[in-house]
Amino acid sequence: MFFNINHNFKIILIFFILIGCQLQDPNNNHGIVFLENRSNELVINKSNKNDVLNLIGQPHSKSINNDNEWFYIERILTKGEFHKLGQNILKENNVLVLDFDKYGILKYKKMLDKNDIKKMKFSEKNTANELAQKSFIEKFLSSIRTRMYKRD
Repeated sequence: MFFNINHNFKIILIFFILIGCQLQDPNNNHGIVFLENRSNELVINKSNKNDVLNLIGQPHSKSINNDNEWFYIERILTKGEFHKLGQNILKENNVLVLDFDKYGILKYKKMLDKNDIKKMKFSEKNTANELAQKSFIEKFLSSIRTRMYKRD
């Protein structure tokens, strides 16, 4: 029997290349990756702010009224299956809430996942922002500018 060596070599090469490829979900990460694993290393009444900064990093947000309450966010989006037509699906949405005492020692930690966040109730009230309101002169000048640069 006569085998074509170049043809067999190409087939073996393609076979090894395809075996090396892994089929992974296309994930889009935002925030701290593996937040739950990192939060498990924090010990209440033992860890302090420096430990948290070394382990997780700077907080995404701090409480408005209390600088000792820190928030960390992890959000993972993935592509949907065929019936979702490739739309982004929320795979994980975790929020870590840390509260420190006046000496910087961790007193409270809570991990909220996407089910906990769905149960939360948010206020429906809107706040009027007077700074964003344009004055009469600003509105007038911006309308003149748009008319001036408008080319017909």
